[in-house]
Amino acid sequence: MGEQPEFTRAWVLHPDIKADKDRREPKFALAEAVSLAHALPELQVVGETIVPLPKVRAGLLFGSGKIEELGKLIHDAEVELVLIDGPVTPVQQRNLEKAWKVKLLDRTGLILEIFSDRAATREGVLQVEMAALSYQRTRLVRAWTHLERQRGGLGFVGGPGETQIEADRRAIDTQLVRLRRQLDKVVKTRTLHRAARAKVPYPIVALVGYTNAGKSTLFNRLTGADVMAKDMLFATLDPTMRRVELEDGPEVILSDTVGFISDLPTELVASFRATLEEVLAADIVLHVRDISHPETEAQAEDVQTILGDLGVGDERTQFEVWNKIDLLPAEEADAVRARAAREDGVFAMSAITGEGIDALLTHVAETLQGTVITETVVLPYAEGRKRAWLFEQDVVEAERQDENGFAFDVRWSAIQKARFDGL
Repeated sequence: MGEQPEFTRAWVLHPDIKADKDRREPKFALAEAVSLAHALPELQVVGETIVPLPKVRAGLLFGSGKIEELGKLIHDAEVELVLIDGPVTPVQQRNLEKAWKVKLLDRTGLILEIFSDRAATREGVLQVEMAALSYQRTRLVRAWTHLERQRGGLGFVGGPGETQIEADRRAIDTQLVRLRRQLDKVVKTRTLHRAARAKVPYPIVALVGYTNAGKSTLFNRLTGADVMAKDMLFATLDPTMRRVELEDGPEVILSDTVGFISDLPTELVASFRATLEEVLAADIVLHVRDISHPETEAQAEDVQTILGDLGVGDERTQFEVWNKIDLLPAEEADAVRARAAREDGVFAMSAITGEGIDALLTHVAETLQGTVITETVVLPYAEGRKRAWLFEQDVVEAERQDENGFAFDVRWSAIQKARFDGL
């Protein structure tokens, strides 16, 4: 028999802050936090609690009575790690750890741990390291164990503890500079790859959406790929791209991106901007939604907020893909289908059963083909590469030559014309 894996016993707390006007339904927020905890295989969630919070206490987050009550629960369950679904300041974290005698992670720390566990490519690892260092820099009171040791000094800078923290900040800043340089090289390579694709060129269709909305399942169905697709938050992290030939349409590059989540740490949004630049380069963005989730509307708003932060504006062609229709009761599923049919650019479907996928792909193909333009293009003889591209795209209806070069009668879409101009 193999060794049994060691689990860390964890308790999940969701502070229900009454003063927060934009707060989500507490039971759904708690369920999402528990799902986040389950995304780390070494954690064993032994309890979960919604904590009503009239107001946030500056130094302790909760009131003294509530801290004592929660402390008894945590002690009786032999908990080793408390996960708080929300932001916790370094001072609050230190005080709560002291009161409960356990380790504590807030929502940002937990998401960073998950991303660290999931990152597979060099780029993903670099981005997570940068995000984690940026996060740790703000809470040196607990992030570095060597702070427990004081070193001697000459007393010029306020005291040994303060000097050590300043030294740690410098150490982190040095690491961040090093990681940024490494990431810049990766980004430069990705930019070169993107430029090479532009010359091929295939339109890019990017899948975006809330984590666990079914993007990877849809990606696998369309491409025949074997991307990890589980009923788990952040099952996939690094972007995956495959070429797909649409029936009666152009070949496209399909891109599967990291899932979004509410309150995504700003450190991660900044660090993963390079990965998500594939979305900025996309001709069409497919916003995949879990239409069976009780908070699908709130999740959609979170996705649009992050897309806006990334610079993906309304000018980008976007379609909404209402996925997981197979999980709805029959009557509700019929109502969703009818609503999707009435709305422009909305498709009800199931990545598992395949329902609605053909209609989506047909619409994507028609959009990419766009309005067909017939015109004449003149090229000098030296532009052999552009001439070859025109024939590769099968847009040439007639070709003529004179002393100045080639003249082509072409029939192409606006997208093909734009790509030709960019060669």
